Amino acid sequence: MIDTSDKICVVIGASHAGVNFAFALRREGWEGKIIVFDSDAELPYHRPPLSKSCLTVNDDSQSNLLFPEESYKDDSITLCLGRTVVSINKEAKTVKTSDGMDQAYDTLVLAMGARPFIPSIKGIETAKNIFPLRTWDDAIKIGLALRHSDRKRVVVIGGGYIGLETAASLRKLGAEVTVLEREERILSRVTAQEMSDFFVKLHTENGVSILSNKNVTSIQNTNDANEIFCDDHTRYDADVIIVGVGIRVNTALAEQAGLPIENGIKVDGTARTDDKNIYAIGDCTYHYNPHFDRYIRLESVQNAVEQAKVAAAAICGRKVAYNTIPWFWSDQYDVKLQMVGLSSGYNQIIQRVEELTDNCLSVWYFKDEELLAVDAVNNAKAYVLGGRFIQSRQQLDKEKLKDTSIPIKPLSFIAD
Repeated sequence: MIDTSDKICVVIGASHAGVNFAFALRREGWEGKIIVFDSDAELPYHRPPLSKSCLTVNDDSQSNLLFPEESYKDDSITLCLGRTVVSINKEAKTVKTSDGMDQAYDTLVLAMGARPFIPSIKGIETAKNIFPLRTWDDAIKIGLALRHSDRKRVVVIGGGYIGLETAASLRKLGAEVTVLEREERILSRVTAQEMSDFFVKLHTENGVSILSNKNVTSIQNTNDANEIFCDDHTRYDADVIIVGVGIRVNTALAEQAGLPIENGIKVDGTARTDDKNIYAIGDCTYHYNPHFDRYIRLESVQNAVEQAKVAAAAICGRKVAYNTIPWFWSDQYDVKLQMVGLSSGYNQIIQRVEELTDNCLSVWYFKDEELLAVDAVNNAKAYVLGGRFIQSRQQLDKEKLKDTSIPIKPLSFIAD
């Protein structure tokens, strides 16, 4: 263990990656200062519930904290909340905040995540009650706008997971919800046609209108409501608009510092950049995954937490390398979707619908004989076993996998 008693570690970003890193660094034996900056003034909180329980339950932010406030004091972690870091000086090893503060560091960790992408739509700047959903403040504003709306007409622009989760939550609150997706189907960039069809059916049965091939071209505010126009000459009324068309990675600080940028901040297996004193973790990073033998960027809590642990261990002198199979989840109505692996590059899928249980299915993605990923709906067994098979590169008997009379068990589908 290296001597860190007189060292300073500065972390930029207090979401899942930055906060978990700070506590992991203490557990690894770091004895020096740990200072965490974030432009959000709220105590660090869980983000996945923002599109779910935060919209449907009258919680305050204290019920959604990553760690209690006293935990930071117990571990001597200094939170500088509501303070934005505006520049990095690699040579002087300092960061500057928007209020003029210069903070020295020995090790700097970038955990800046991403921000919502707001598309260039005519009239979007003057639209009434239009929101992204990335922060606690966004969730609060959406809830207030909906409660103050008489007709509760909501249009969600974007049919990705955030848009669909938000649609489900607002539908539970009695809103009239329409989802406008620009592509030919929802979730087209992340899942197969079969899974897209399942979620269209799920939302339709719950009263949400899912419309594809809808490219929004303009928004007009009239009498405290909005008219949304698409390029196919259709129009939709909305009292509240949710914009969920994707994110932009926060790389500006890293670019200004001259760090390598390639679909995010490029890091090695220990989450270190090309500067030996600067690491990057979480959604903002472009990292190498040994299992899939390529660089990837992931937007997931799991990746943020795992990279945080690896970076903390590496900074404290342990020999480690990031090598984790990605996993994700999404909750919509009474459905839990669990995903493991990366389906990119698949050339065959096998869908299993478990007949004895409602809304219980799985989609298995193969590239030739290799299992790449599994999407499991209300099917924890498929998710867990799929992850094991992917990790071990287990060869499966596809004919057995197709046969739903064969139960999902560890040895059920092993190829002879």
